[in-house]
Amino acid sequence: MKYISTRGQSPALSFSEILLGGLAPDGGLYLPEHYPQFSGEELNAMRSMSYAELAFAILSRLIDDSDIPHDDLRALISRTYTAEVYAYARPGQNPADITPTLKLEDDLYLLSLSNGPTLAFKDMAMQLLGNLFEYVLNKTGQTTNILGATSGDTGSAAEYALRGKRGVRVFMLSPHQKMSRFQTAQMFSLQDENIFNIAVKGVFDDAQDMVKAVSNDHAFKALYKIGAVNSINWGRIAAQIVYYFKGYLAVTSDHQQRVSFTVPSGNFGNVCAGHIARMMGLPIDQLIVATNENDVLDEFFNSGRYAPRGAANTFHTSSPSMDISKASNFERFVYDLVGQDSAKVRELWAAVDTGGQFDLKAQGYFDRVPAFGFASGHSTHAHRMQTIRDTHARYGVTVDTHTADGLKVAQAYRKPGVPMLVLETALPAKFEDAIVEALGVKPERPAALQGLEDLPQKSTVMEVSVDAIKAFIVAHTS
Repeated sequence: MKYISTRGQSPALSFSEILLGGLAPDGGLYLPEHYPQFSGEELNAMRSMSYAELAFAILSRLIDDSDIPHDDLRALISRTYTAEVYAYARPGQNPADITPTLKLEDDLYLLSLSNGPTLAFKDMAMQLLGNLFEYVLNKTGQTTNILGATSGDTGSAAEYALRGKRGVRVFMLSPHQKMSRFQTAQMFSLQDENIFNIAVKGVFDDAQDMVKAVSNDHAFKALYKIGAVNSINWGRIAAQIVYYFKGYLAVTSDHQQRVSFTVPSGNFGNVCAGHIARMMGLPIDQLIVATNENDVLDEFFNSGRYAPRGAANTFHTSSPSMDISKASNFERFVYDLVGQDSAKVRELWAAVDTGGQFDLKAQGYFDRVPAFGFASGHSTHAHRMQTIRDTHARYGVTVDTHTADGLKVAQAYRKPGVPMLVLETALPAKFEDAIVEALGVKPERPAALQGLEDLPQKSTVMEVSVDAIKAFIVAHTS
């Protein structure tokens, strides 16, 4: 399996060759040359598999044995997906299931993705990515400097996955004073010598643009061996595909059945993995994109117009991990939507990358969206608070603000007889202030994370400046 750029002007490379790099040299995102297909019979055969076995069955179709020997790949996966790593399952759930489902009522489920060390769904891919990075670096004798941007959860998941690993430094940008107290403490309390936290005086889109600018400086990127862990990295998306298969298998008994997924969305990576799972043959009825007040994606799926609003018009909300206006992974979906026409993608993102927008309804492509099963909706702070209260009252379950966005939007798309799985993106302990506002009580948190906010913290505050982050990397890699 080779990987090509959505913009069509970079050479096809193997999985391990693109693993550390993030963006393709032409500024595009990597996708497989073709999507492997799983038949109904193969799906049914997966029903008896553990999570690690399922992950190997899927990822071994995306990673050639000649690239990463499959015995090694199986060992890396088995080491990653264990009950010890994903230990924070809800009471009554089996940690060995890794992503257990929680039935709320007939045909309505939570897909629990937040049982890893940082209590967020990003751990599902990042723990594997950390092991893959270490494997490839050891095999090649290389080192790498990871540069990433986070709106709250990617940063901590990456840092917990890569802390202390040989040959890796992590430079993580986050929006200054715009994450929850718990999210901030998770990242800034890490004292590992290979972890550097930079608080950018702006919003997530500013931090993300800084990362992209550094990645597009090919000379600097090569000299300082800049790698990526954001969901622009194909390895992240590949690992996330697995839990869509796991969720589907958990709530069906036969491959003739279809399910729908509602996905709280910011950077489009999580739902992009669902799109690719569907392209690989998973019987998905609908993929529902749930946004908060930063509803650029909802606007697109209702109008065909994609119009990122920029830092000045990005709202700071109580579901901060979704406070994103410019969704990096959206390019992967649009590549498929326009018939994998890389010239068209270059044309569209030439506008986006210079602060503009595009309208696929006016260009005749928007009519294709229903064939891909997408729908969308948005949620507000008032909706989140009410959904948290209603979910607690009706089911005895406390959900975080992002999952509440998903539950609120999911209600409009439920169909009799079609299971609806809402992706639980974080445990409520990560957003304590919002839970207290909604329910009047603090959410439970694992004993190991008690007093997290009281630990010493270290970070560097930085202006929105590409030159400043380059200088920081140079100073800390010399």
